[in-house]
Parts: sequence; structure tokens; C-alpha cells
Amino acid sequence: MQLQFKIEYYTQWGESVWISLSQGNKPAVRIPLSTLDGKDWTGTVDLPDGSEELITYRYYIERDGHETRIEVATMPHTIFPKKSKTVYEQHDWWSEPHHVAGVAVPVFSLRSEDSQGVGDFGDLLKLVKWAEQTGMGAVQILPINDTTISHTWTDSYPYNIISVYALHPMYLNLQKLGPLSNAKEMTKYEKERKRVNALPKIDYEAVNNLKRSYMRQKYEQDGAKVLRTKGYKAFYERNHEWLKPYAAFSYLRDKYGTSQFSVWPAYSTYNAEEVEALIKQEKHEIGYHYYIQYNLHIQLMEVGNYAREKGIILKGDIPIGISTNSVEAWAEPQYFNMNGQTGAPPDMFATDGQNWGFPTYNWDVMARDGYRWWIHRMRKMAEYFSAYRIDHILGFCRIWEIPVPYKSGLMGHFAPALPMTIEEITRYGVPFKEDMYLQDAKDPTRYHIKIAAKQEDDYELMDEASRHAFDHMYHEFFYCRHNQFWYEEAMKKLPALTRSTQMIACGEDLGMIPECMSWVMNKLEILSLEIQSMPKAPGLEFGKLQDNPVLSVCTISSHDTPTLRGWWEEDSERAQRYYNDVLGLEGDAPEKAPGWLCETIIRQHLECPSALCIIALQDWLAVDESLRYPDAAAERINVPANSRHYWRYRMHITLESLLKNKSFTEHIKEIIQSTHRI
Repeated sequence: MQLQFKIEYYTQWGESVWISLSQGNKPAVRIPLSTLDGKDWTGTVDLPDGSEELITYRYYIERDGHETRIEVATMPHTIFPKKSKTVYEQHDWWSEPHHVAGVAVPVFSLRSEDSQGVGDFGDLLKLVKWAEQTGMGAVQILPINDTTISHTWTDSYPYNIISVYALHPMYLNLQKLGPLSNAKEMTKYEKERKRVNALPKIDYEAVNNLKRSYMRQKYEQDGAKVLRTKGYKAFYERNHEWLKPYAAFSYLRDKYGTSQFSVWPAYSTYNAEEVEALIKQEKHEIGYHYYIQYNLHIQLMEVGNYAREKGIILKGDIPIGISTNSVEAWAEPQYFNMNGQTGAPPDMFATDGQNWGFPTYNWDVMARDGYRWWIHRMRKMAEYFSAYRIDHILGFCRIWEIPVPYKSGLMGHFAPALPMTIEEITRYGVPFKEDMYLQDAKDPTRYHIKIAAKQEDDYELMDEASRHAFDHMYHEFFYCRHNQFWYEEAMKKLPALTRSTQMIACGEDLGMIPECMSWVMNKLEILSLEIQSMPKAPGLEFGKLQDNPVLSVCTISSHDTPTLRGWWEEDSERAQRYYNDVLGLEGDAPEKAPGWLCETIIRQHLECPSALCIIALQDWLAVDESLRYPDAAAERINVPANSRHYWRYRMHITLESLLKNKSFTEHIKEIIQSTHRI
């Protein structure tokens, strides 16, 4: 199969045009183009015949062997190969960011007439089709990795993943597997399916028990046949490196009744030869997990390919951490520091900080093999998605590390960091008081300032001059001292990741943001996240939408915040200020946000410079008062301050009803069209 490329691009002296091309989950290849006039660039590449794996590529510019510019398009160039075709002529243009509107909703929150009490990949396909009808160009979801740790509702937390590759079994659409041959069991299943599907919220345990029962029976019925197919064998060949340890881990978790592998009576320490022997010994049981992952892969590939064919960005989510009780922590412990827990310093989400409980990364070890672990993870994501959100991208500069066994986020410190000696502290004119610092674990002669040091009694007992000196040192330590250091840390890691695929990189850069984060994101052209109610500019209560950078994702609410209607109702004084000062409306603000007001706010966001404006499904529905859910507070997805929050929000209407609601669809399409994001 030969690909022939042609693009018109006016270069300057010393510049050359190249292509970065990926096929399936293979490493990207770099292809030089040639020119006779510095304007028309051409090139060819030969690939193996017969492959129908998706091909994506972007153009970039090199000078003196260094990349100086790359296409920051909302979608990469795409080729869908066919076995019958051997030559592809690609006459391209340099792509710039389009202004795109989109919808954000977790897969588990989707509801359809034939789903099983929780959203699945069949429902996700319906959502993409609805987005297509409205003129939207993006669909954003939360992580869909397997989180099965205890088989209880606490597994509902989508960021506590047990595998960076495996998809959650509950997202499998059972209808696409076909019916059970046992008519009695099929009747029993259908009765329970209708019951859980009618519930207003997800019953996580009932849903997963139902789906596991069906999948197990379907595996016993058809599994052996499926595992002999060419499609499955090709999937296994490409994925066995992660699939085997994942299946073994899942089998042992269920056998021993816990995912805490350190207490397993056998296999607690991963040994590849022993695990290989276990796989052969328990071939049938291990095969069950292969069977589920293969079918999940097929269904998500269908969604991803449909979205690409329609020019719709399917945007995934990459959690910054992994569970302490996960496949990777078991099989690749060298990459993780099990004595540190990731979290976040105090912010508007949680005044006492957060402890997520994930192990921190051993970045030095990851660097030795060129960040292979991350690159493989990214390439797997690229099979399904055209864009991704890096959860807590600040973690690539530094992470908030809480030493084991502390629980409170207030006991954390940034890592890596440049802790201070007692001599440095006293040079600021500050008397050293041990209660206001955390001793560094690697060098006991150095200290981190406690994030809550100003709440200590010793701070209150300082004289005014000492407090002023401490405040200056505190600001320098948290906001200035580390900027260049953290910039260099991020630039060691992120370039290899962002250039490993053709996906659009987006970063969740909220919270205690160091100045260097914007340097990194601008340098690597990673889209920032802009939320008007959480402005990054100091001194503002609400951000100015017209100041949003083009390379950004704009939204009104996220899964960690109340919805638009939710925040309007929870703080009437703040809503009043927004009504008068931001919207420029006179008089008293309505107690509850009516449809016209929600539409006004959405329109203003769509008109901002951000390349992507992705609005939560709940906020889109708020435009139509006949469609919105009566209780705005019930539409919130997560409460970050509650570490035991039950993630169970589910849309109250079906996707079928949305697809059939022509008046609402046309209304949304008009909004998008009139704001030039169609």
C-alpha cells in the first residue's frame, strides 16, 4: 500500500516539511517531504498491504533537525484503508484549529431504552449520533478503565483504575453479544434489566452483578468459538503484553476475594514465569477476561471509527494516577513509589486538601527506558480517541505527595521540589519553628513549608515583621522558587508523550498553578482548560471569556463542580453579581436559572476564542425547561471534598428521545451555527 502526499506550504530558508504518521497502535514514523520551489511539498511512504488499521497523520516543520511547528488541528488527517485499494493520493492543506462545540458526559451516566441500568458503549454511539445531528464536533467522556477492586459501589470512582489499558466490563453492551440460549435465564435477565434501567440513579452493585452474570453465561455459551476467530487472534497479538497480567490479576482478585495483592497467599510478588504457568493452568478462567476485553475493544472501536468518519472528536480522559491495588503496581512496581500518596493542596474543591491514595511515580526509572510505560498507554488510547484530557497535568511538573501513613492532604508537599535548609529560612528573617515545616524524606537537613503553616500557633505568635517575612518566603517557596526547576521536569516527560500519537493533547490545569505550567503548555501546544467561575487571572471573581486563549478548552461546569443551574442556586449573592456584572443585566437575578438565561450563558461561551467549547450535557438540557431535570443539585457528578462519593448520576431521559426530539436538536444546532462553531 502506497501513500502519496502533497501539500502547499510556503517555507522559509532552512525549513523543511515532514509528516508524523501513525497506524493502529504502532509507533509514529517521521516522513520527510521534498520540494523544488519551497511551496509544493511531496512525498511517498509504503506500508504493508492488506492492513485495514486506521492511519492518522499531521504535518510539521523542521529547522536544523528540530521541530519548530506542528499542525494544531482539531482533528488529524485520517485514512481508512481498504484491502482492495493499494494507492492513496492525499492532497492536503495545513490545518488550523477549528472552533468546535461539544458535549461532555460520563459513559456511565448515559441512558437508553435497551441499556442495562448504566451507560455503555452502545449508548456512547447513540450520543455521538446525537452530537452529529446538532452540529457538534466533539464528545468528551470520563475515564473508562476497569476500576473493579471490591465489587462494591466504592468501585464507582472512575479515576481509581486497576489497569491503564483494560476497559471496564460494565461498559459492554450486552445486546451486541446476542441473546442467551437458555430461554429461562434470558427471561430472568430481561426482567432485572428493565428494573435497574428504570432507576433514577445507578445501582452500581446490582448493575455489575447483572452484567457479570450475563457475560459469564455468554462466555460459557460462545467464548471458545470467539477466541478462535481471526479478529480475536489479531487483538491478542497486539495486546497480550498487558492483557495477560490483567487477566491473571482479575482471576486472582476474585479467587482470593481481594485486590490487595500483598496479602494473596500466592503470587503476591509478580513473577512472569509463574504467571505464565497460571495462565496455562487456568486457561478457561483466564480466557473469560480475554473474551470481555476483546468485545469491549470491538464496541469502542466502532464508536471511535464512526466519530472519525463524521469528523467528530471523541475525547478520552487519562487519570494521573493508578490504584495502589492495580495490575501495574503488581506487575511493574519499579515505576511506582508505594510510600507516597498523590493528592492536591487545599483549593476551592477541598479546603483541607485531597488525598487520592494513588502511589507516586518513580520518574527517574521511567526516564531510563524513554517513558515507554506512558508511550504505550498513549498509543492504546489513540486506537479509540482523537483527543485526550490529561487529568491533573500539573503532576508532570510536580505532584502533591502525602507520605504514608498520613491521611490529610494538609500533610503533603510538592515532589520533586527544592526544600530549604534552616540557614536559608533564617536568611529570610524568619525564626525557624519546626511545627511549620515538613522534613524532607531524602535529606533530613532540608524542609518543606507546610501548606497550612499560617494556621499554626507559631505563626500567630510571631511579631508583625516576622509574619511579613514569613509571608514573603511562603510566596517565594510556593510560587517562584521552583518555576524553572518544574519547567525542566515537565519538559523531560511531556514531549515524548504528546508526540507519541496524533491525538490532540488537552490539560486539566486547575488548582494551585505554577507559572511554569503555562510555559510548558504553550511550548507543547497543549490545550488549557478555562472555566469562567474559576479564573486563573488574579483578582477576578469571574474570568473574561474574550481573554481565553485559542489553544484552550472552554466549559461552564465539570464533573467536579456543580452544573450551571447548580452553582446558580447554591450561592444567590454570587449569582446576582454574575447577573449584573458579567451578563450586564439589571435588577434582581432569578432564584433559579431559567432556560433563556442558560442559553445566554452558553452562547457567550460558544462565542469565546477557545478552539473547543465543550458543555456538560446537563447544561445543554438546561436550555429547554421541558427537558431539564427538576432537581439541579441531583445532576452533580462528583463532590471532590468527599473521598467516598458515590458516582451514580444518570441522565433522566433516554438517548432515543433526544434523537427523536427534532425541535430541541434544531434549537441546539441553531445556537451552534449562529456562534460559528458548526
